[in-house]
Amino acid sequence: MEITERFINYTKFDTQSSEDSDCVPSTAKQLEFAKYLKKELEDEKFSDVEMDEMGYIYATLKANTKKNIPTIGFISHYDTSPDCSGKDIKARIVKNYDGNDIELSPGIISSTAKFPELKEHIGEDLIVTDGTTLLGADDKAGIAEIIQAMCYLRDHDEIKHGDIRVGFNPDEEIGMGAHHFDVEKFGCEWAYTMDGGDLGDLEYENFNAASAKIHIKGVSVHPGYAKDKMINANRLAVEFQNMIPADQTPECTEGYEGFYHLLHLEGSIEEAQLSYIIRDHDRDKFEDRKKYIANCAEKLNEKYGQGTCTVELHDQYYNMKEKIEPNMHVIDIVLKAMQETGVPPRVAPIRGGTDGAQLSFKGLPCPNIFAGGVNYHGPYEFVSVQVMEKAVQTIVKICEITAAFND
Repeated sequence: MEITERFINYTKFDTQSSEDSDCVPSTAKQLEFAKYLKKELEDEKFSDVEMDEMGYIYATLKANTKKNIPTIGFISHYDTSPDCSGKDIKARIVKNYDGNDIELSPGIISSTAKFPELKEHIGEDLIVTDGTTLLGADDKAGIAEIIQAMCYLRDHDEIKHGDIRVGFNPDEEIGMGAHHFDVEKFGCEWAYTMDGGDLGDLEYENFNAASAKIHIKGVSVHPGYAKDKMINANRLAVEFQNMIPADQTPECTEGYEGFYHLLHLEGSIEEAQLSYIIRDHDRDKFEDRKKYIANCAEKLNEKYGQGTCTVELHDQYYNMKEKIEPNMHVIDIVLKAMQETGVPPRVAPIRGGTDGAQLSFKGLPCPNIFAGGVNYHGPYEFVSVQVMEKAVQTIVKICEITAAFND
């Protein structure tokens, strides 16, 4: 099967995860795709294929040499973002892209003015949506690339390699993908998530991340008789948000700059809730940001009475850099593989998270490599077939180079 067919088959499954669910996986429809994927691995004759009750899938491509080679792994997630519909995706291929605007559907245009990165792919074959759903290259492109690479190695016995493990999981998009990943069962010395963006992306730094839920308790009184009695929770919610530095939001930051991001706001006179995510690459600054949120709540309590404002803070993941730096051979191998496959590396911090961050803190060093998608989580998402093919070549080369690791 060609990688294009494999990937487009995957996009036919709606695997959107949900932040409002306490189940694992968070949506039952993810399991439908997981079952399909498990069968595909079995049909391709991989070893040790298994899927647990939560939809975590593991398999092995057995070594074709008796050399002492580290067991490595490749990991991707199969859920798609809650930010945009993943139902009834209509993927199509724009052959030999000419560099002009792409009409996804009548009146829906993917323009080079708004998305200049399109021009980096002139002459390539682009897989796009019809502008009403996301595409799902995040991260079904990664899955397709991993399986395609394993099939290539299986069929080319002249390329020597050790045991290679693959793992596919649900719920990465809601920050839960690595929570139930069985690192001990996976049994690798290190691994790679194929979950990055465009050609050459290599990431081993990511945000430290936390969530904050702010609860505000008001007092409702008839507005005609409210003087010195009413506490309007809606107004206090606005007051709280106004304490957040306006220049420290996602739309005002880049690179290593952290932020506070207001995700959700709702309320009434009696109560209001705000939901934030807090992000920073620097651990000390990250801790300071959490303290700042707590201090904002305390200021409201000092002004309106204790118990008016309460905060729930939960750490989500940490910067994998501190776990990767003692294992820089994991990065050196990727850089060499990219060099040998003609991929110019683009090493940059992730302004987000990845399963690899949590896995690194669970004892599995796990940087992130490009999967090829662009404009993730929205209807203008696309992926280049040629970039996916380069990802496959990079995976193969990593396995080949790792075979010489103990020489």
